[in-house]
Formats: sequence, structure tokens, C-alpha cells
Amino acid sequence: MLEEQILKLFPLHMRDGLVQADIDQERLEEIRVRVGQPLMFLFGDGEYIYDEKTQSLQVNASSPYRMSQRDLEEMVGFLCNYSVYAYEEQLRMGYLTLRGGHRVGVAGEAALHQGRIVRLLHIYFLNIRIAREKRGCAMQLVEALRKGGGIYNTLILSPPGVGKTTFLRDSIRLLSEGNGCYPGLKIGVVDERSELGAGYLGVPQNDLGPRTDVLEGIGKSEGIYMLLRSMSPQVIAVDELGTQEDFEAVARAFHSGCHLIGTMHGEGIESLQRLSGFFRWNEKNELERFVVLKKNQSGQREMHLYNRRMERIGGVKCC
Repeated sequence: MLEEQILKLFPLHMRDGLVQADIDQERLEEIRVRVGQPLMFLFGDGEYIYDEKTQSLQVNASSPYRMSQRDLEEMVGFLCNYSVYAYEEQLRMGYLTLRGGHRVGVAGEAALHQGRIVRLLHIYFLNIRIAREKRGCAMQLVEALRKGGGIYNTLILSPPGVGKTTFLRDSIRLLSEGNGCYPGLKIGVVDERSELGAGYLGVPQNDLGPRTDVLEGIGKSEGIYMLLRSMSPQVIAVDELGTQEDFEAVARAFHSGCHLIGTMHGEGIESLQRLSGFFRWNEKNELERFVVLKKNQSGQREMHLYNRRMERIGGVKCC
């Protein structure tokens, strides 16, 4: 069943039906809300449509409930506590973070000034991403990244929706905690969009470990420089690297004796091999491990491990 916090995002007239649908939130990954389109629930094994007549989720619903503009307006009101202005900066970034770590991506009509988004005028699309820590899912990954008392400089790749952020989050916690064989490490996390710590009013909702310091709401390159200056991390953790500025900041971390665990969008190791800019940046082979996450047809994740020469050296099925 949907927890109360998620249920209360929906208009009042929909809530009883969604309760009757008995939606399994333990398996739920996303809820897609689009003006004029069926309400969709995404699970590991595929997407399901809310059927208004049967009040159930169906692969092919005969009476799909189509979200109206009024429905979206009500939901945005609930999300922002009826004060859109107070949440304007988060909305400009394209998301809102809820208590408990759930995140709501937003899209619609944007207002621009000198080519930069200054605010969203109208919100027509929502992506409610269900937070789930999945403690222990990165155990095998972390064991493969250990290097003496530290770690290999590591880049995790996967397409959107496969779980790279979830694996990065659990890796941070495990490295920060340490165990009987390895000491805990000081981790500096640049959490630009609050996806790792899932900060709510500045307080991380997810457990990132006892030796982890989080810098939230700041660009990756600036955040890396700031953590290096102020928090003396042994490891920098950052989600979704991509720009030249990001990689230049990572290089600065390497030269400061700090290690990296980060993520990047990519279908596989081949996607990196096509990025000439990435190769120019990594010409010294300072990245020592590449981890490619994939999801098989049954929805189970697979981890493929590569060395600094991008040669495959292992792989396992994981949660």
C-alpha cells in the first residue's frame, strides 16, 4: 500500500481508489503523472496503468484514469504547501525533495532569461521517484573496489533507472562505516540535487555513514573544491559527472591525494570509448575501475567490472 506521505500528494477524489488498488510500495520505483495521459506506476518488471473503473493497476487498462490539469495543479499545491514561491529555487532545478527522501521531478513550461531557466510557469509533468536505500546492495561492489586501506578511483556507469545512484549511496555508507578488516574512510559527498543524502530542510534523510560530510545544493566542480579545502576527505563521492568542469575538479582531487567514487550516464563501457573528450581528460589512466550496471529481463541488476584499460575483469548478479 502507498504510504500516507505519497498518497497525500494526490487529489482528494483519487485517494480512496488508490488505497483500493493496494499498490505495493516496496517494489514501486516511480509514479508518472502527465496532463491528459494515464496515471502510470513503474516497477522493476514494467509499467502499470491505474484503471479507474476497477480501481486496480493493469498492464492494459480498459478505463485508464487520465490526469487533468486541475489534478496537476492540486498536486503541485500539496507538494509546495500552497506556497510555490517558497520552493521556486528547487523547482527551477527541476525537482522537489520530500521528507523520507522521496523526490519529485517536474517539467512543463519554463521562463527563460538570457538562456537560463529562471522559473517554471506551468507544471504539466511529475515523476515521483520512490526512495529506497537498499542497504547492503553494494557490498560486492565495495569489496571489488578495496585497495589497501583505501579504494580504487572508480566510475559507475548505467542507463537511467538501473540504480547507479542507489549503489553509490550504499557504497558511501559501507566505506564510511568500515568493517573488521577495513577502517572507515572520511567521505566528502557533493550532493548537487539531494539525490544521495536526500536532504530535507538541510538534514540528510538517508544514512550515508558516520564519517561522511555532505555538501548539498552546489555544483559538482565548486563542491569538490570546497570539500577539498575544508573537510580533508579521503574519498570524494559525486553523482552524474559529465561536464569538462566536473572532470577538471576530479583531477584536482586526484592531485590532492583524494580518491573518487562517482557515477556517469552510459549504456556500457563502449559509451566511454566513444567520448574523445573523456579520453583526453583520463589520458593518465587515473581512473582505475569502471563498473557497468545493467538490468536483465527479470529486473535483476548485474555488475560488470573493468580495469583501467577497460578490460573486463569480473562480474556478478546483485540485488
